Amino acid sequence: MWKYLDIHSMHRLEKTANTEDMMEVLAELLGLGCPERGLRDAITLDLFSHALLFCRQQSFSLEQTSAACALLQDLHQACVATPLGNVEECYRYFTSVLFCHGVRRPPFSINLFKEEQLLALADYVVNTYFRHFKLYKYVFTPQVRLDLSLRYVGLQSPQLSPEEETEKEGTKEVEDRAVTQQEEPETAVEPEQEPSQVAILRAYIKSQLNKELVQLQQLVEERLQASEERLSSKLTVLEQPFQPPPGKGKSKAK
Repeated sequence: MWKYLDIHSMHRLEKTANTEDMMEVLAELLGLGCPERGLRDAITLDLFSHALLFCRQQSFSLEQTSAACALLQDLHQACVATPLGNVEECYRYFTSVLFCHGVRRPPFSINLFKEEQLLALADYVVNTYFRHFKLYKYVFTPQVRLDLSLRYVGLQSPQLSPEEETEKEGTKEVEDRAVTQQEEPETAVEPEQEPSQVAILRAYIKSQLNKELVQLQQLVEERLQASEERLSSKLTVLEQPFQPPPGKGKSKAK
């Protein structure tokens, strides 16, 4: 309560006549810039302006409205603290802090909201903020990219040629001259280094594949031979003539 919007700020918001005036005062109080300039500021302003309209529809007091905005602000900060997915952690945090404002257990909690107001506020946050949780995280957090590099055993790391080093260290004029004078050395040096490494890697991969193919072929041949043996044993059993038991034959003779 009174964490981000104090009593004077709430009185200023209460005096606004329409939604546009309320958004102007709210942008000033939250330290947001012009909505037309920054996308994040516009989204933040839209988030809290709709929250204030919801509090007015629910007839919240100034203390309850300030606490509701503080809960939403803390939830938003927890969401944008990391680009990784933490929707379950944020939901547990929101519910724990929310119910701390519905039960009177000083100094740990205070009964600021009634039960109906708690349920209405929880439904509003779930249907608005958590429904668009990934969108808020996409806008307010940096994008994570994975750079994967492979190192093969027995291969040397690629090194820059002397011509490339001089091109990086020299000025633009030296680079222009080096392009015209060193075209032939570059074409002569690069094919000697890169194709050799590619050939080694290709030979290594080919040898490994040949080994795997040989093992696979042996395994298939063993399974085929085992299946043939089982089939031949079943055929030999079926080809044998049927002989009745000796006891039944003697009884028929009598």
